Amino acid sequence: MLIADESPDSTEPVAILERRDDIALITFNRPRAFNVVNAALARAVGDALKEFVADPELRVAVVTGAGRAFCAGLDLKGAATKRSASVHEHEVLTLAGALNYFGNKPIIAAVNGFALGDGIAIVLACDFVIADENAQFFGLRRVSHELLDALDDTLLAPHQVHKKIVLNMMLASESLDAVTSARWGVVDRIAAAGKAVDVALKLAETIAANAPLPIQTTRRILGRSDLPESPREPAV
Repeated sequence: MLIADESPDSTEPVAILERRDDIALITFNRPRAFNVVNAALARAVGDALKEFVADPELRVAVVTGAGRAFCAGLDLKGAATKRSASVHEHEVLTLAGALNYFGNKPIIAAVNGFALGDGIAIVLACDFVIADENAQFFGLRRVSHELLDALDDTLLAPHQVHKKIVLNMMLASESLDAVTSARWGVVDRIAAAGKAVDVALKLAETIAANAPLPIQTTRRILGRSDLPESPREPAV
């Protein structure tokens, strides 16, 4: 999915970190490009995550997208000109890798609008997912776009979601609404329209009220364990 980048003379930051007491709210801020991931966004979010992890006062992070989309995937235009997020330009291959790599503090996705391709990988890399009731999750279009050189989301997704669901999303480019995503285990909670960030921040407050060391230890242990898959209902 090709989406034009912002004007090169734009002064708006491509990612914003806001401190809400002991919670970090990280916003992908390329609304005119539906928050597609390019090198600048990868670097900015990676830096925000480093700041979040390094600050002992920050206990939980919420990530979301500005505008009408959470994240519309990889900037294919940037990838074609070798300006996309890559391991050579940042310590991580994609934002999904960044979210999965940095530290042991919990991260909550607040999904507004739609998530597409790498946006799905970002969602799956988070510990909790709160979705707007109008959110849409579109397939991991790796096969259709022949982007099989960056399979971090392919490898990550089965640990979070049943294998058959991943196959539907990857090979059939299955589109899921918020209710179906919750039933399949992609989404933890559904928020009223426009309230995904509010619900995510409320969950973050609940988590942050616990002692920081047990929070981080629990996340680290569970992140390295292979828990049995929860039963999933078949697709309707």
